[in-house]
Amino acid sequence: MKHRGRHRRRKRGQALRAVLAGAALALTAAATMISASQATVADDPGALKPLTSSAAMGELRLQERLVPPGTLGRLARAMGRPVGVGTVLKSADRTLRSGAGCASADHESLPVAPEPARAYCWDPADTVTPDWQPASATTSGDADDDGPWGANRMILAGWSHSTTTGPTAERGLARVAFVDAADPVRPAYRWALLVVPTEGGRDYRGLVSHVSGMVWYQDKLLVTTTTGTADALYVYDLNRIQRTTVDSPAIGRVPGGWSADGYGYVMPAVGTYRFSASACGASGSPCPGSISLDRSTAPDSLVLGEWTPADSDRRARLWRYSFSSAPGRSGLLATDVRGRASAVEAYETRAAGIRGVLSYRPAGATRSDWYVGQLPNTTAGPGILWRQNTKGTRAARCGSDETQRCWAEGTGSLSYWQETGAVWSVTDRMLFSVPLRSIDRSLG
Repeated sequence: MKHRGRHRRRKRGQALRAVLAGAALALTAAATMISASQATVADDPGALKPLTSSAAMGELRLQERLVPPGTLGRLARAMGRPVGVGTVLKSADRTLRSGAGCASADHESLPVAPEPARAYCWDPADTVTPDWQPASATTSGDADDDGPWGANRMILAGWSHSTTTGPTAERGLARVAFVDAADPVRPAYRWALLVVPTEGGRDYRGLVSHVSGMVWYQDKLLVTTTTGTADALYVYDLNRIQRTTVDSPAIGRVPGGWSADGYGYVMPAVGTYRFSASACGASGSPCPGSISLDRSTAPDSLVLGEWTPADSDRRARLWRYSFSSAPGRSGLLATDVRGRASAVEAYETRAAGIRGVLSYRPAGATRSDWYVGQLPNTTAGPGILWRQNTKGTRAARCGSDETQRCWAEGTGSLSYWQETGAVWSVTDRMLFSVPLRSIDRSLG
């Protein structure tokens, strides 16, 4: 199949010390460049404003729709027994690179302050064209608080295809990289295409949407969907990954079996969440720009940040839903008897262009801090990472002019791995992690 490694892999095995040394040199150069070219300090978005009115909270209510078990069963019987994440990892056919194995432009996309502890660029086979772009990350540390999922330590990265360029059949599609994080020197990965069952499980289509955020919680993967759909979130089951059997550009049932544009695995959706008031972007309902998991709440919660254009003067919303603890509802949101999930906390922020959100309450603290990754007003360049709460805002500064544009270029979602203390994210070129304690030190 065309996505199963028809390329010569570069030599593996660079020492981690050399990896980080190379990254540090590139980051130093990037800091100098940014310091010289950007002298303006961003507008401070100020403290978070709590939202409490029933009307404001009602706009955030979601309606759950689960795919009927019969539909999923019919698809599984036709395609063969579903597999788990371990099977996908064992067939990994790509390798992440680090240090000198990555181009200088890759390193320049990384945060300047705080500096990443780990940073990887993608296999050359996946960066030949700019049509596919990463935008989200989640880890097995989200899935299970002890860190691994079963025997595997993993990172999942969500990529979306351009809606205007590249092969017509691939436009708007979404895929997930399953990264084996057991070896930090040379992580390997394998792709799976996100799909949606159709015709009662007799076929499937590709998910056509920009995936700007992902959370892997228990056995479910929740992804944002904001393009070509009224649904706010799609839900996938990590125990329901299906193998394809035919290598062709088609997606779905084909003569002789099942195809997915050359991908060896597909993940069929098992449910959706849609704003009950209206479609996202209409009549007050927000379009989620990023999501993350917060394990510092009881129960664990799903955190969301609203997407607004980077030059918008409209306040964006940050809010959360509780996860369900009911039997048989692993990885799903807490809902009422009508299947509605209500936000349990919500705020407004003056930060616009949000492309990453994280909430965390330190032990002994009386309130949560919200970390918000913000795109710049311009079309390119480093972003800003804010830490906000109801008392005020802080941002890292870098360079001699103390610019606040120190965060990643083309910033993506944020994922906190509680066991290791690392925050994982992506740029449009690299996968990286920064210790949360380093983020807090840089924010003062």
